[in-house]
Amino acid sequence: MKVRKLIDSFNYAVEGIIYTLRTQKNMRIHFVTAFFVLLLSLFFNFNRIELLLLIFTIALVIIAEMINTSIEKAIDLFTQEYHPLAKISKNVAAGAVLIAAFNSIVVAYLLFFDRVSPYTKLMILKIKNSSVHLTFISIILVIIFTISIKTKTGYGTPFKGGLVSGHAAIAFSVATSITFIAKSTLVATLSFIIAVLVAQSRIEGKIHSTIQVFAGAILGILITVLIFQFIG
Repeated sequence: MKVRKLIDSFNYAVEGIIYTLRTQKNMRIHFVTAFFVLLLSLFFNFNRIELLLLIFTIALVIIAEMINTSIEKAIDLFTQEYHPLAKISKNVAAGAVLIAAFNSIVVAYLLFFDRVSPYTKLMILKIKNSSVHLTFISIILVIIFTISIKTKTGYGTPFKGGLVSGHAAIAFSVATSITFIAKSTLVATLSFIIAVLVAQSRIEGKIHSTIQVFAGAILGILITVLIFQFIG
């Protein structure tokens, strides 16, 4: 009987994880990010303490997101109307997720920066051997390509909506150009963080879906890399 209760408790816990994954977009982002971070960690020689810190940080973000979801659903169970206390509760829970996410960025920087930096500089030096004007060519081509896709599909306007996010494409094109020109891992990281924030704003504004923003980001990066690599 005790074994059965233990199995039921385990099943309920798994159901909670699955529910959060199905209903919460941020939870899916956390899981995908965790997957790639853990995959990347296989290529570096982390000691036990560093690996423990990495796993704990990932778990902390996921736990915080699940608690946030739990608090939101509990509040919605009692009221669907606006209430100052309900707003405070949800904001505090969301703040906990934000702190956990920011902590994960700091930990990732401390664990990966020194290890990734030499490879990043080597890649930049191999690709980057070109004039500054290629940056503007890259941006212009990204804009033309994005507008062409929207015109061809007849979906969205040049500056709003569409199958590809133009804002994300340009933001990631600029970030990639800055990476090649600056030849600094820190500057490249900051540039891509800004690009991600631009992309996130398009999703939060419900102008584009995550897939459309991702497509724009890939488009901007690929065109810029190809220009710097082949023309440069």
